[in-house]
Amino acid sequence: MPSVNSISIDKLARLIGTAACPTIVDVRTDEDFDAEPFLVPGSVRRSHKDVAAWADAYAGHSVVVVCQQGLKLSHGVAAWLRHAGAATAESLDGGTEGWGRADQPRVIADKLPPRDGLGRTVWVTRERPKIDRIACPWLIQRFVDPAAVFLYVKASEVAGVASRFDATPFDVEDVFWSHRGELCSFDVMVEELGLSSPGLSHLARIVRAADTDRLDLEPPAAGLLAASLGLSRNFVDDLEQLDAGMVLYDAFYRWCRDATDETHNWPTNRPGA
Repeated sequence: MPSVNSISIDKLARLIGTAACPTIVDVRTDEDFDAEPFLVPGSVRRSHKDVAAWADAYAGHSVVVVCQQGLKLSHGVAAWLRHAGAATAESLDGGTEGWGRADQPRVIADKLPPRDGLGRTVWVTRERPKIDRIACPWLIQRFVDPAAVFLYVKASEVAGVASRFDATPFDVEDVFWSHRGELCSFDVMVEELGLSSPGLSHLARIVRAADTDRLDLEPPAAGLLAASLGLSRNFVDDLEQLDAGMVLYDAFYRWCRDATDETHNWPTNRPGA
């Protein structure tokens, strides 16, 4: 029988990728993680052994706790988090094993960059972003690392900043996370990280079409290009532009995932129509 303090796989899957997604904490043992080195999208690993030391960090937050089977570790940690003042703390029914059986996207942990001392991935790219350099951060923050840091710098300094600040470069030439053939950087991240799904794959085609001047590939690409260029002219600060772009890509993703069959027209039920 489901617990009042648990969440179903279907419900969490609907929340992931949206601004309303709770914080997801993976508390599997090292042995369990090494046997199946994948992550529920957006999750961060923590040890159940010292939960009393880190639980306060989640006070006021909504949290979903994940373990291998959705049993003692996740239920115990969720209880600790509720004790420490979490707004909600739920265990994922079925754990990572159930998530895999449900054929939900799983992040390939070996592909993730190392995290800094505060547990964040750090990324660096060229300043003055347009499409890929907003789309990729959106993907990372919504599906990989909500706390990720993005550094926008002069194009000629990306490699040096990456080296000096242990940051991962993206969407520049001759790096792993960049264009490959006809694919743009966003395509590469979706594929390499194991995030392919109907909604994200559709969004990736739109991003590719807008980013590579192939608007014929997807009709909505023209709208994304127009909105992206408009944003770039409305913001001088790249991080402010990224914040605004998050809302843009939230909307495009939800359309790709949930609303492609919906149409809209001028109301025809007016009196006398």
